[in-house]
Amino acid sequence: MQDYPSHQNYIELDKQLLWHPYTSMSTPTPQYLVERALGCEIHLASGQTLIDGMSSWWSVIHGYNHPTMNQAMKQQIDQFSHVMFGGLTHKPAIDLAQKLVAMTAKSLTRVFFSDSGSVSVEVALKMAIQYWHTQGKADKQFFATPKSGYHGDTFAAMSVCDPENGMHNLFNGAVTQQYFVSPPPTGIDTPIKDSYIDEIRALFTTKHNKIAGFIIEPVVQNAGGMRFYNPDYLNRLRALCDEFDILLIFDEIATGFGRTGKPFATDHTAISPDIMCVGKALTGGYITLAATLASDKVALGISDNGGVFMHGPTFMGNPLACSAANASLELLASYDIEKTVKRIEDWMKEALEPCRTLDQVQDVRCFGAIGVVELKQAVNQHEIQPKFVEQGVWIRPFGKLIYLMPPYIITKEQINTLGKAIYKVASEEANPV
Repeated sequence: MQDYPSHQNYIELDKQLLWHPYTSMSTPTPQYLVERALGCEIHLASGQTLIDGMSSWWSVIHGYNHPTMNQAMKQQIDQFSHVMFGGLTHKPAIDLAQKLVAMTAKSLTRVFFSDSGSVSVEVALKMAIQYWHTQGKADKQFFATPKSGYHGDTFAAMSVCDPENGMHNLFNGAVTQQYFVSPPPTGIDTPIKDSYIDEIRALFTTKHNKIAGFIIEPVVQNAGGMRFYNPDYLNRLRALCDEFDILLIFDEIATGFGRTGKPFATDHTAISPDIMCVGKALTGGYITLAATLASDKVALGISDNGGVFMHGPTFMGNPLACSAANASLELLASYDIEKTVKRIEDWMKEALEPCRTLDQVQDVRCFGAIGVVELKQAVNQHEIQPKFVEQGVWIRPFGKLIYLMPPYIITKEQINTLGKAIYKVASEEANPV
């Protein structure tokens, strides 16, 4: 075997052994060995430092290696790192449930913990089906959702992702066939024409006896295209769900905990969901944890007739993860989140504005701490990722989208560096594949 430098040896072992997300084992995308991370910087074993524009898939909102987060986990691990949640409970989980109920919509009063965002969606869908079963409406087994949505990679979650242009369309024959409507029009201020609501009404009129719930990412459709839409769509959707006896489920996994400039994207509306999923930034990106919050209507509807909810992850309510989440939410409460995120939004608008002049750019848009440069054609992931690394930034595009979701502690200088890198790399994408 060739004598590689230490970090290169690890990279070669990685290629032989590890299957990374959304990659091929035979032609893998480049991987970069991380030695440490601090604040908004990722330090590679090669000696290079990258400014992180991704928050590690939108989760590391306080930056890496935060002393408050570190201390919370060290303190908990000295007590106990895990106990089963069946028959036992603990203070970190109870404290976290209190925090979540206090900071979310009034209707959400019960908390079910799970391991990841995708699983929290599975839990939400099962809750909805089981609720209607206890109400004597066992035929309500299906879900409605807009196209261009994304809710996770597990099977039930895949079934409510975009069936045509989403990443899971090859599984369409294996997943439950759900009901899809047109996505809301793009633009936070774009009025919602009656035709969008009429389409949902027509579906509900004929299928309400089969539809358990309507699931949607509030205000921002994320991995389905980084589409921002008018919150009034959700206000009108709530009225329709009430009229036709259908549960409303919000997927706040990507939008929760300040990303859109409010604590939750739901806070841009005048309504509350029946069920809500949270994850990603819940623990500040330190350790995997998610939660499905439900109203008394749903929780007691399942339980009052002697029913038990049929789900129970092994690591449900993990105390180490709950301790991290408690610390993260306390940090979040110490920010003026609206002011902090608005500042980041303004910086990104300024930094990304030059990209509008490029012929290959279709659109530039920002909302909260989300900045998007949409190209006219999809990028080649193999080719574009190393170009960003060469510029000293960590940005991971997908499809036509080069986007930023930075940690909330990022500086204007760092945003400017990210913006310049996007402009330079996008300007070279005249003939993307």
